[in-house]
Amino acid sequence: MRRLLLHTAAALFPGRRIWVTMREPAAETRGLRVRVGLLSREYPPDVYGGAGVHVEFLARELVSLVDLEVHCWGEGRGVGVVRHRPWSALDTANDALRTFSVDLAIAAALEGRELVHSHTWYANLAGHVAKLLYGVPHVMTAHSLEPLRPWKAEQLGGGYALSGWAERTAIEAADAVIAVSGAMREDILGCYPALDPARVHVVHNGIDTTLYRPDRRTDVLGRVGLDPSRPYVLFVGRITRQKGVPHLLRAVRDIDPAAQVVLCAGAPDTPEIDQEFRDLFRELSRVREGVHWIPQMLPRADVIQLLTHAAVFVCPSVYEPLGIVNLEAMACGTPVVASRVGGIPEVVEDGKTGLLVTVDEDDDVFEADLARALDTVLGDRETARRMGEAGRERARGEFGWDTVARRTVRLYEEILKQA
Repeated sequence: MRRLLLHTAAALFPGRRIWVTMREPAAETRGLRVRVGLLSREYPPDVYGGAGVHVEFLARELVSLVDLEVHCWGEGRGVGVVRHRPWSALDTANDALRTFSVDLAIAAALEGRELVHSHTWYANLAGHVAKLLYGVPHVMTAHSLEPLRPWKAEQLGGGYALSGWAERTAIEAADAVIAVSGAMREDILGCYPALDPARVHVVHNGIDTTLYRPDRRTDVLGRVGLDPSRPYVLFVGRITRQKGVPHLLRAVRDIDPAAQVVLCAGAPDTPEIDQEFRDLFRELSRVREGVHWIPQMLPRADVIQLLTHAAVFVCPSVYEPLGIVNLEAMACGTPVVASRVGGIPEVVEDGKTGLLVTVDEDDDVFEADLARALDTVLGDRETARRMGEAGRERARGEFGWDTVARRTVRLYEEILKQA
């Protein structure tokens, strides 16, 4: 190329001395030529969990770095987004079979993509099929692992064996696996020993600290019915075994009676866990005042305001690869009390941005320790303030989505060079 440019320039400008400088295109420029299919069950406006939040913000950053097309569940099609729904013939079938029908529809629509990137078992099979069908690399991000979520059998029945099969098939054949934390990487290699460790890469979840930042307004608190003169403990998450909600409802029975308890909790996995939650909520409401349950999904702005004014945010998960919601609370300047599980210790610094509680095999011990940690934060406002400020700085300095996206694109480029 250099020689061709020199000859061309010499012909155009005879008698002149010519220098030609060749520069390697920036990664962002090279990335624009990569046609990527991003595969997920959740995508706005249908986001109900951490994986959906991850895909939403990752896609927002990737769109300027690659030629991006998102494939997700839902109806209709927009610019850069293709939505798919389960086959109508399977409307009454097991949810795992309905998921597979979406995966096949997604795979059929991926022709022309140079690389596919799937998120969660709901989309992993689509990525694997596309890899086989079109001969393109498959990158998958593991947000959780089916072998470590045995309670999913309660939700899926025999479909849990299918979800596990889909995840194993995809992960063992993937060209690269992204773990959202170092602890998650260890879990992946422990569950799937046939997987080459060199193919497992850690790219932490991120947070948009320009969006998630303290909101000093109080209109949402009034709408919810909170007493602004009293501190409150806040939980935000789905009603699942994984999130440890029953443990929380038992733990907060005996915390400082001045504290209110706010539960932004919805999307129960099963009727059984839903009923258990309702029973425990009624019991809790009988023994203490100021217990508020918000079952509907609130707009993001409302959640940010609730996070900002909480005296402490609580995450009692028994399994959590990373826990984006803890980052969201920290970005809003709120101290966190969380379980010492999975990737949470990579986010919450014990004693600095919050307190970590070990999940004990004895539920009573875990719940008592959880209550003690909550009371510790509630009882020392100055320490809580310092923890909140440190959490905000940590979220802003170490977990930006722009950094996550650039690391992801560099991995795409490495994989494509090897293909």
